[in-house]
Amino acid sequence: MGNLNKFIPWDCRLSSHSGASNLPPRFMKFHATLAAIATFGIAHSAEVPKIFAGLFKPNTPMKAQIGLVLPPKEINKFIAKVEVAARKDPKWFREFSAATAPGTPLPYDERLGLTKEEYDEYLKLWAKREFKGIEEIVLVLRESPGDIWTLSGTGKASTLTTLRYFAKDDSFRSPNGSLKRLEDIKADPKGMLGAWSGKEWKFEEETGLGKTKENLAIGRYEDAPYGIIIYRAQELSSEGSRLLDKSIMIRFPLGKAPAAKPAAAKPKKN
Repeated sequence: MGNLNKFIPWDCRLSSHSGASNLPPRFMKFHATLAAIATFGIAHSAEVPKIFAGLFKPNTPMKAQIGLVLPPKEINKFIAKVEVAARKDPKWFREFSAATAPGTPLPYDERLGLTKEEYDEYLKLWAKREFKGIEEIVLVLRESPGDIWTLSGTGKASTLTTLRYFAKDDSFRSPNGSLKRLEDIKADPKGMLGAWSGKEWKFEEETGLGKTKENLAIGRYEDAPYGIIIYRAQELSSEGSRLLDKSIMIRFPLGKAPAAKPAAAKPKKN
């Protein structure tokens, strides 16, 4: 029924205590050079790209979760009935489903194998779908020279580390190639993930060996204080066999305290 589918800031000022003038000239020159570098870095630091603004702060670990959005398990009995109906008339079901936005409930039709009362109950259960976290992770936005940005992740989100964002042309690049911008996302509130908006990029290539696809979307919920990242990678052989199908949904709170940085190791006692 859901359609059977981001220098550490440091004080660069020289100390003004009385012993400073007694430092060797060579040391003073070296220290002044560091100060100049720091000043240059601060003055010329690139702004966070618009796609990350309000979501991440550079070099700041943020807690997040990998998970799924699921309706209550009671909905399964209705889905089972629709699956039976779909097998009875697959041609009709394909055409009927194609006319509905992906990920949203199908409109009522008695050929779905449900009574109107059962269908209404299905919609009530669908409205109760929730995000279920399955892995706690940490995300960090880092900048590289050339206004290139990387969103590093722990655990299964480490896949994101292979993607680099080039602010100059608003594209991501992966080991496969360049992911190009698509139209902005404005998700239907009735869709599986609910109401959210964001940006999307896609890579697609087909060769004699098969087809490769990569999609990345970054945005935020419109009715809850959370950001969202969706990544999917697919590889199909020339015969159509699925070689890879990896999907990751990440949700992270907005305006919350960042994840604690790992504590420094305590010195060993002699």
